[in-house]
Amino acid sequence: MTLERKIAAAFNMSEDAWARHANPWSVWTRVTTALPLFILAVWSRVWLGWLSLIPVAIAVVWIWLNPRIFPKPRSTNNWASKGVFGERVWLNRDKIPVPQHHRHVPNILTSVSALGMVFAIWGLVVLHIWSTLLGTALIYLGKLWFVDRMVWLYQDMKDANPEYQSWLY
Repeated sequence: MTLERKIAAAFNMSEDAWARHANPWSVWTRVTTALPLFILAVWSRVWLGWLSLIPVAIAVVWIWLNPRIFPKPRSTNNWASKGVFGERVWLNRDKIPVPQHHRHVPNILTSVSALGMVFAIWGLVVLHIWSTLLGTALIYLGKLWFVDRMVWLYQDMKDANPEYQSWLY
């Protein structure tokens, strides 16, 4: 089982949750709000003290809830939906191998995001805005480029499995 599949299992991403997450509204509201809300919630400890745990909890609930609250999309023939499908293909790479040209770049891009996390966490711990912003920029760079690669992966793999084909409508 891949690490990513273990993480998806921890978030309880059922077939229904994945189908709902393929809604572009889910993808774009998650991309634009989840990280900034979490950062602001952690930073709010300056103003709220221990009460900042409330906005932190709200941000975490939003991250978990987002893939579940939107309806299944009317059409999945769009960049955001295909990015979600590519993530599912990537999670399944231990069962259905992906082409060689897709095997390394996603890991590199995940490393870029992880490096961003180091800067963002450090910036949040010491309340250094520039470290936090640099980290946030690296996280977004890595994640959005990763999603773009997932679109490409899905395009290359959609005919490899009838289940993959069924996601596109």
